[in-house]
Amino acid sequence: MSDVAAIQNLVQKRTELKKEISKIIVGQDDVVDQVLLSIFSGGHALLVGVPGLAKTLMVNTIAQALGLDFKRIQFTPDLMPSDILGSEILDENRHFKFIKGPIFSNIILADEINRTPPKTQAALLEAMQERAVTIAGHNYKLSLPYFVLATQNPIEQEGTYPLPEAQLDRFMFSIKLDYPSFAEEVQVVKSTTTDAKVSVNPLFTAQEIIDFQHLIRRIPVTDNVIEYAVTLVSKTRPDNVLSNDFIKNYIDWGAGPRASQNLILAAKAHAAFNGKFSPDIEDVKAVATGILRHRVVKNYKADAEGITIEKIIASLF
Repeated sequence: MSDVAAIQNLVQKRTELKKEISKIIVGQDDVVDQVLLSIFSGGHALLVGVPGLAKTLMVNTIAQALGLDFKRIQFTPDLMPSDILGSEILDENRHFKFIKGPIFSNIILADEINRTPPKTQAALLEAMQERAVTIAGHNYKLSLPYFVLATQNPIEQEGTYPLPEAQLDRFMFSIKLDYPSFAEEVQVVKSTTTDAKVSVNPLFTAQEIIDFQHLIRRIPVTDNVIEYAVTLVSKTRPDNVLSNDFIKNYIDWGAGPRASQNLILAAKAHAAFNGKFSPDIEDVKAVATGILRHRVVKNYKADAEGITIEKIIASLF
């Protein structure tokens, strides 16, 4: 199949995918879109939202619709790296045998990642970056496609271990989950308080998703779009000549080069989802908030004046 036909096929499959997901997930279109952009770009996502907004259900539904294996890991303060990676046991023949942990799956939901100590967080982050884990000197490859969706609760910060900036940077998107609208909440209550069972049909195979990931990487990008993305990221750095007074006043640290790479990859996926054969500046703008949100560090002045990170990002355009 030619790349042009493959993109047209992707547009059609994405429409069907959204329809399958909407059988169970009400609203949250932007959130679902950004999760799908992450998966098809080969990145990972961080979902920030209060409890009870169906984060687990959403990831489970997306995994079913994509035809992928799904595992959920509930992060707690006493969770050890071996609890997620797996461990070696002595079998009945007195030979060491490796029992795989829940990390060996296609889609991992790392629930409340900031609840666990850095040692366990780091074990997950190695798997995210390398797509492999090392146990007792043996290197085990993870099955592809591999996608981690970590959740954080923004309310409770007592007894948590916030992810360091360097580890936050490994997530392609930071996705903010808001409360549903009144009409959506009515629909949620109606659909979840009956005995009706809804089944989600798998629309993809693992290999198809890997092929689409390669297709997205092959999409050509013009120099002016790449330069726009790099300029946008440069503007977030307070000591850069391109940054405005707003950034200089309210930002301590700007985004690094990984933000520029992710802007272009996500813009390619956004263009492909909309049937375009090359991304333009509008595609970069469409994905910028989710990609820059967790990479820009506000200072105390911004917090004191109640200036949100979204307002700061909007000042860059």
